[in-house]
Amino acid sequence: MINDEIRAKEVRLVGAEGEQIGIKPIREALQMAIDLNLDLVNVAPQAKPPVCRIMDYGKFRYETQKKEKEARKNQKIVDIKEVWFRANIEEHDYQTKFRNVIKFLGEGDKVKCSVRFRGREIAHSNLGQKILERVKNEVAEISVVERHPKLEGRSMIMILAPKAQ
Repeated sequence: MINDEIRAKEVRLVGAEGEQIGIKPIREALQMAIDLNLDLVNVAPQAKPPVCRIMDYGKFRYETQKKEKEARKNQKIVDIKEVWFRANIEEHDYQTKFRNVIKFLGEGDKVKCSVRFRGREIAHSNLGQKILERVKNEVAEISVVERHPKLEGRSMIMILAPKAQ
């Protein structure tokens, strides 16, 4: 609430520079704000008596919006990238997919490593387990295992997250 919207009879007044002025009637506090060509802003309405501050409300709103925008700009959105392996993957294919895992972790994204079993390959789920364990061991210094290898339907899934620097 600002200026005429404040309904209290008395307010504890804080000056434009942050100095304590004391408890004043609302009319006197409002007149002081008008004389300084500023606004009277209720900063703590639940206090007894309510605390009001003399400030430039438009400038205050502009600066808070600017800070919020800056905070949103600096935050990193973490994506989950998925890399598929096969149970009987060849070494070169494995190396290509492994490079992608390293690249994604380096960019700060989480990586979902999956081994998809087709047909009767599901009977040899230990092969998928070995592949995921190999990936986990090779990226141990740059990542943390968020979810250990687990069989879900026809896929075995493991989630890796980058280590916090």
